[in-house]
Amino acid sequence: MTSSAMGTPEQLRDPDYMPALGRAIPLGIQHVLAMFVSNVTPAIIVCGAAGIGFGSDQGALGFPDMTYMIQMSMLFAGVATLFQTIGIGPMGARLPIVQGTSFAFVPIMIPAVAGLGTAGLGGLMTGVVLGGIFHFFLGFLIGRIRYALPPLVTGLIVLMIGLALVKVGIQYAAGGVPAMEAGMRAIAEAKAAGVPVDWSTISFGSFAQWAPALLVILVTLAIKFFTRGFMAVAAVLIGIIAGYILALFMGQVSFTAIERAGLFALPNPFRWGFEFNAAIIIGMCFMALISAIETVGDVSGITKGGAGREATDKEIEGATFADGAGSAIAGLFGGLPNTSFSQNVGLIAMTGLMSRHVVTIGAIFLIICGLVPKIGAAINTVPINVLGGGVVVMFGMVCAAGVNMLSDVKWNRRNMVIFATALSVSLGLQLVPEALQHMGATAQILLTSGLLPAAAIAIILNLVLPEDAGE
Repeated sequence: MTSSAMGTPEQLRDPDYMPALGRAIPLGIQHVLAMFVSNVTPAIIVCGAAGIGFGSDQGALGFPDMTYMIQMSMLFAGVATLFQTIGIGPMGARLPIVQGTSFAFVPIMIPAVAGLGTAGLGGLMTGVVLGGIFHFFLGFLIGRIRYALPPLVTGLIVLMIGLALVKVGIQYAAGGVPAMEAGMRAIAEAKAAGVPVDWSTISFGSFAQWAPALLVILVTLAIKFFTRGFMAVAAVLIGIIAGYILALFMGQVSFTAIERAGLFALPNPFRWGFEFNAAIIIGMCFMALISAIETVGDVSGITKGGAGREATDKEIEGATFADGAGSAIAGLFGGLPNTSFSQNVGLIAMTGLMSRHVVTIGAIFLIICGLVPKIGAAINTVPINVLGGGVVVMFGMVCAAGVNMLSDVKWNRRNMVIFATALSVSLGLQLVPEALQHMGATAQILLTSGLLPAAAIAIILNLVLPEDAGE
């Protein structure tokens, strides 16, 4: 589809331009496909950590809580995107910004709900709401605090987010946490009884689990590097479809949840209640700051790639307001925090089309998906190992994005020491959480995520140490 067929160069750079519907609708859906897998994956991860996801007792009921959370991920990604594209007063950048559930918050959310079932979701949603409100008010400050977050700090934080998630990706690809724990119990029982381990009864890490995951990775890489345009953008989605087909032939797919799911359902406010948990609230507010900085980069990337100009202060502030409002409203209805999606920034540059109305069409499609439980149930039929193959690639890309940001750093002794200290302490606490077992539960959740100590150490040392330190 050529630029001349879409409109004049001036029209393509205009956020208020509306192409013909025959072209606008598929382009809007393409934006949804580019972010769809990433958008619903955090809900699946959080439910898995809470013990209400794949492999749990809820399977016999069709995973109602996980299906609902997936619905809310789609619905409120669409609502938050409308905040950005259409805007309400000062809220919204009025740019083609796609919102979605953020991976950045996952390392905070996993320890907050680990093994608690639905009982842990009330505290989580309270944190999402209050963190979203905090995020909203950052819109008034975002321009003034950017000096404290240079690439050395933001790159390290993004790298730590990726490192915190890669373990989850491997666990999923090998069969999921419930299968891993069942396997560990079987091995321990066999050793205690003094009998050989019956490996045929242990699914975690077996070839049957790894085969679909590896196919997802291989197909994703092949599509990404040997095709162009829409196919390349949807590489992860196509890889997951390939893995899904293999898993289906291997008998790993069940459609029971779809049969039980309804055709239409409205969001349920306060579904899991509210509970004040200081660790979750502090963690969410801290990650809101990180998310706000990411949004600044995304807005700048969209205006630079699509219109060849810098983002205005009004656009950056409006985008931050929309981020926070979208997260707070999602939390009220059982959804997870929203942020601008970086993968869609590349789509703007690729298509050369800045139309916010195209993204509005995608947002409406997301809202429709979120109101139909059968769609969420259909996503639940994707086996955990197939999803794992996709997230292994996505989480690795988060690490790569952090490394890319760090490439802008001047690597003198001062910056190397700041990076080394922050990385060693934060990654060490993440790998050996038992090192903080004598501290309170709140401190353990915040510090063992790796993100808070990494950011705190990097920010403080960067502000305190003079530029010529160590030279």
